[in-house]
Amino acid sequence: MKQLGIDVGGSGIKGAIVDTETGELLSERHRIPTPKPSTPKAVAKTIREMVDWFEWKGVVGCSFPTVVLNGKCKEIGNLDKKWKGVQIDALFEANCPGTTFHVANDADLAGVAEMILGVGKGLKRKVIMVTIGTGLGSGLFYNSVLVPNFELGRIFHTNGLPIEFYAADSARKKEELSMKEWAKRFDFFLNHIDRVCSPDHYILGGGISKRYEEFGKYLTSKTPIKLAKFRNNAGIIGAAIFAVTNDK
Repeated sequence: MKQLGIDVGGSGIKGAIVDTETGELLSERHRIPTPKPSTPKAVAKTIREMVDWFEWKGVVGCSFPTVVLNGKCKEIGNLDKKWKGVQIDALFEANCPGTTFHVANDADLAGVAEMILGVGKGLKRKVIMVTIGTGLGSGLFYNSVLVPNFELGRIFHTNGLPIEFYAADSARKKEELSMKEWAKRFDFFLNHIDRVCSPDHYILGGGISKRYEEFGKYLTSKTPIKLAKFRNNAGIIGAAIFAVTNDK
């Protein structure tokens, strides 16, 4: 089935039309920088630009970078503080006449894409999807069933700050870390999750996953690691699948 999927990230908002049975992108991926500041009004305007770009009417799937319950933003994540408590689906629908939005956490939906159509297909027991970008998103699956809003990147690290401030790709860029320096931080995160969650598999996604050959050699976690089949498009594809699944 042909479906529009949109992935809202801390630095960019990406969209494409997706074949939800294969995961193939049926259009070129379109990217618009996330507005600064990323207020609800500004992001909703950008979402309208994305929908108009594809001349799309009807159902839209959207992955969103924080805790989402029944379409509502429960935490601000790395977005503007005005987001907390906003009914995301209703806001986007009001700005995009003729649409129905289905919204969920971005890492959860990236995981959905990988578990249904990607490298997670057939994996049993506990699988953790980690998306490495502005933050550290995480999606937890047990025997292919999603446990939503499992925010491992928000575990406290130092000075009461979340570990994603220390080990996400944004930290590498901000502090101008070498790949080896950053990889040791990310490895610390994985080993901590090993101790806390005892996963059977990791799936790594996000933009930097395409550079795994540069940093993978520094990782010491004993948990098997697979690279996301859909890499940085997993959030778009998962959003499209989520929309089709929930619009019945």
